[in-house]
Amino acid sequence: MQFNKETPIYIQIKDVVYNAILSGEYCGGERIPSIRDMAVSLEVNPNTVTRTYAILQEEGVIENQRGLGYFAVENAKDVVLNQMKDEFLTVEVPLFFSKMERLGIPMEKITTLYSEPKKWRKT
Repeated sequence: MQFNKETPIYIQIKDVVYNAILSGEYCGGERIPSIRDMAVSLEVNPNTVTRTYAILQEEGVIENQRGLGYFAVENAKDVVLNQMKDEFLTVEVPLFFSKMERLGIPMEKITTLYSEPKKWRKT
C-alpha cells in the first residue's frame, strides 16, 4: 500500500479498516486480521497497527476477544458511518466554510451551483 505522507500511517490504516467494514469485507461479528497479519499485508510495523486497533476499540468499531483475536462489533457498519459523519461535520465542513470565506465565495453561489444533484454528483 502506498501511504500519503501528509497523514499519519495509523490513521490511514484506520481508513483501510473503515472501508473494509463499509464494503462488507469485514462484517459485524466476524474476525478481522490479527495485528501481525495486518502489519505484514500493509508492510508496516506491528506497533503502528496496534495503535490503530487501540483507536478502533476506543471508538467501539472492533473488540478484542481474548485468545481469539479481533472482531468487528455487530453494528460495526453503523458505528463507522456515525464516526465518519461526525468527522465530516466537525472537521471537513468547517474547513470548507473557512476556505469559502477566505476566497470570498458567498453561500448563494454554492446554493445555486449545487441545488441540482446532477451538477455535483460524480458519474
